[in-house]
Amino acid sequence: MNYVLYAVPFFFLLIGLELLADRWRGRRSYRTADALSSLSAGVLSTTCGLLTKGVGLLTYSLAWQHLAWVEFRADDLWVWLFAFVFYDFCYYWNHRLGHERNVLWAAHSVHHQSEEYNLSTALRQTSTGFIFGWIFYLPMALAGVPPVVFLGVGAMNLLYQFWVHTRHIPKLGAFEWVFISPSNHRVHHAQNPVYMDRNYGGVFILWDRLFGTFQEELDEEPVIFGVTTPLASWNPLWANLQFYVQLWRDAWRTESWRDKLRIWFMRTGWRPADVAARYPQEKPDLARFVKFEVPLPRAQKWYAGLQFAAYVVAGTWLLGIGAGVSEVALCLACAWMAFGLYAIGALLENRPWALGVELARLAMHWPAFWLASALGLLPMGALGWAGLALYTLASLAALWGLPRREAALAT
Repeated sequence: MNYVLYAVPFFFLLIGLELLADRWRGRRSYRTADALSSLSAGVLSTTCGLLTKGVGLLTYSLAWQHLAWVEFRADDLWVWLFAFVFYDFCYYWNHRLGHERNVLWAAHSVHHQSEEYNLSTALRQTSTGFIFGWIFYLPMALAGVPPVVFLGVGAMNLLYQFWVHTRHIPKLGAFEWVFISPSNHRVHHAQNPVYMDRNYGGVFILWDRLFGTFQEELDEEPVIFGVTTPLASWNPLWANLQFYVQLWRDAWRTESWRDKLRIWFMRTGWRPADVAARYPQEKPDLARFVKFEVPLPRAQKWYAGLQFAAYVVAGTWLLGIGAGVSEVALCLACAWMAFGLYAIGALLENRPWALGVELARLAMHWPAFWLASALGLLPMGALGWAGLALYTLASLAALWGLPRREAALAT
């Protein structure tokens, strides 16, 4: 069962409730572009995950079939309870190393780039974590946990983590001695020096207390969210590539062949000495920290938000049918999704070439939908083509009106 698919409506319902709580309490934990950026990263991650999840599942299944020390039964309750705890233990080390090694941080950093902290941040996920993430769960396969149990407890672990991404829930007393809570997970998303690289557990905070990585949220130290090398972009593609590009540039620039190789696996932030001297990196002064923002007229935000809603529907559709779709069709769907989210990101950043990219996106729908229909990915009858025509005309009309509204705001 795809637990995440069934959870999608509840995710957006809870995000809506959090927005109402913001208004009721006079807070502002959401910004339109930031939330759309986080959600775009999440949609891209789930879509690409349909294509890449086989990497982890295949290696896990092979290890379980050929290397398991014992054989557990999937219909025993104690096996599920054992696996639930075991999974979180493996997650702790996956998460911790994801902060402590350059190449692993390149994947995981996507989740931390938002300078806000709300339920949309929970859905901000990487599209490249599959490259190394599977390694950390192989001990479960060797211990004999069946793949169906592994997938089930993994989904439950992920779903649990959603609710802790909020600023509206205070400290929870004794609960926080055992479980991850919003308070101790806010610490995890901070860039304050006292909070950095702490509280790695997914469900249980016990691992952090046991291995010395626990840090309580302090009243005298308000949390500043984000990363020390700001993304400064609303584009989900660049969010996934930023740190890889930085590592590649440093590896290319260094004159040491040893450093070209080891930079990928050194502690996060390590750079070759010759590169650091020639290309120093400045870290933002938290005392004068300013969140990344691009001024936009309200109409442009609404346009981007409505266009993004169409990709949420498409992504949910793909989650529902993904198991029965060919790899070729999934590759095309991922490319279509990536380009569309890239175009929306360009609009949110108000790039001078964003209009051209947006027009290309609207034009691309026609051959893309024809191909999707031919591959059996999307049934397109006369009603479907009429709906696409209406959507395209409405989008073009809205685009034509945006410059006029922007000019009106400027005056």
